[in-house]
Parts: sequence; C-alpha cells; structure tokens
Amino acid sequence: MSIAAVNAADDSPVATEFEPRIIGFLCNWCSYAGADKAGSSQTPYPPNVNIVKIMCTGRIDPEFILQAFKMGADGVIVLACHPGDCHYKEGNLRAAQRYAMLTRILEQMGIARERCRFDYVSAGEGDKYVQVITDMVETVKHLGPLTL
Repeated sequence: MSIAAVNAADDSPVATEFEPRIIGFLCNWCSYAGADKAGSSQTPYPPNVNIVKIMCTGRIDPEFILQAFKMGADGVIVLACHPGDCHYKEGNLRAAQRYAMLTRILEQMGIARERCRFDYVSAGEGDKYVQVITDMVETVKHLGPLTL
C-alpha cells in the first residue's frame, strides 16, 4: 500500500446516517406518564427525543420552541393532555392555539412546519407515544438537518 492510498482513504467520506435531535415538551400529568408507560412496558422507540417535563403545555411560551431550534434542535414536539382532560382546565387548548400561531412564525423563518408537531397523548397511551415519537423521528430524518 502506498502513502497516496492511505491519504485517499483518509479523504473518503464516512457514511453515517443522520440522527435528528428532537426536543419534546411533555405534560407532566398525561404525556410524560404515557412516555413512562412506554418505557415500563419496554416498547422500543427511537432515542432521539430529549424530554422536557412541564406541568402543563399551556405554560409553554413559543419562545421556548424557538430557543430549542436556535440551540440546535432539528425538531420539536409538544405532547399535551387530550381536550377535556387537562389538570389545569384549558391549558392544553391554549397550547393548541399557540401552536397554530407558532407554525406561521416558523414558516416565516424558513423552518418547515413538519419540524414542529403538536399532539395529544394520555397517561394510558404508551403505544400512541411510541407511534408519535417514531413518526416524528422519521419525518425529521426525511427533512434532514436543520440549517438556520
């Protein structure tokens, strides 16, 4: 083997699959418990989501989501209690309204709407939690890394 062959090998790109970094804001009472149920039942799902447990999704300021993207997240997911099941009466409905506004802001900033997802997951829906997380990871993988 020659020195030129070694140098050529060093220049070859390393084939690695993009693994997105996703931040998940989860309601303490429902969605976080749903994630816990998925974990305790040992249902496999992608490890790409870093969870931020919050008392209520109604407390999420859109700035938190914008900051997550600014800090390098490729996607953000907000999981709330189902309508009518919020421990704080209507916090999840406020979160849904803010999400609708936020998607318009993200689009104006050039961030695809699919990079931010809002959904409902209850404490007993471990399987739904797994499906939502898996779908989000696949969606963001398809979109590729976020470049701002």
